Amino acid sequence: MSALLIVDTKIHDPESYEEYKALAKPLAEKFGGVYRARGDRMDVIETQLWEPTRLVLIEFPTFEDAHAFLDSEEYAPVKALRHRYAESTAVVVQLS
Repeated sequence: MSALLIVDTKIHDPESYEEYKALAKPLAEKFGGVYRARGDRMDVIETQLWEPTRLVLIEFPTFEDAHAFLDSEEYAPVKALRHRYAESTAVVVQLS
């Protein structure tokens, strides 16, 4: 079953964050990731538990592929850039 990596990001340094975006996308694609949304227009309808800022949705062929990307040695320095330029929450959800 496929899985979605959902990342909500509050960017503090938009110019520098472009470096993260340029490096992360080809790596996600290397692990089978397909971007379904990347900070696109959204309507937040309810916020009782969470108020999203900027959502990125990446679909992976499997739950394991999503984790392989997130846990890869190649992504580690790129993830550090995301942490430097933004606050974020990431969740992997298996699709049924």
